[in-house]
Amino acid sequence: MDELLLDLQSPENVAGRIVYHEQGLPTVSPFAIRRYIESPHGRKIEAKRRKLLRKRRKRADRTVYEGKRMISKRPKKIKEKKEVGHFEGDFIVSGRSGKGMVLDLSDIKARYTMLERVLPVGVRTVTNALVRMKKRFPEMKTITFDNDILLLHHKKLEQKLGIKIYFCHPHSPWEKPLIENRNKILRQFIPKGSDISQCSQRYIAQLEAYLNRRIMKCLRYLTPDEVIEQYRKRKKRR
Repeated sequence: MDELLLDLQSPENVAGRIVYHEQGLPTVSPFAIRRYIESPHGRKIEAKRRKLLRKRRKRADRTVYEGKRMISKRPKKIKEKKEVGHFEGDFIVSGRSGKGMVLDLSDIKARYTMLERVLPVGVRTVTNALVRMKKRFPEMKTITFDNDILLLHHKKLEQKLGIKIYFCHPHSPWEKPLIENRNKILRQFIPKGSDISQCSQRYIAQLEAYLNRRIMKCLRYLTPDEVIEQYRKRKKRR
């Protein structure tokens, strides 16, 4: 029985195996097997099971996101905020009983924010939202995201948008502090547990407009709208 448990077999399946295929062994319930694992006699087994499960999860992550471009590969000019067009991205999700989410992109230098409601949630609708955002902001060059299953086909997405996509390390949201701070502001208007399907497109557009007209100390007390307007005027004169 110990060998089966170390192979990450469930107590229910081990109990069934003993009943139907292990002659000479007394039957035992799944409850009794769990009690055994939790007892002093089974603590070593439980520790090994947890260790094996962690290893398998790590391998699965590498498989899902094979070929992804990590944040450590980003050029220094992005971190140093030397040019417009490099975004951080994230998703504001609905509560358990809600539907839909908001895709949030913020430019690292100009702090310019774009919001798109995604409904229904899926790879196709996220892709369509990003295509609309790229049309609205053609200067977009890169986006840095967390590891989200909706970005599984990131290579195809890069080709479609003509940009590069970078990923934070797993469970490291602090690697994109700008968007995390922006999400805190958004959560004042879309609290956790909200049903985003009930937020109209007009409401999302109003939130975006508000974020882009906020006076910001890091922009020398200009707004993101003003910074982008100045940037585009300079670009035209060249």
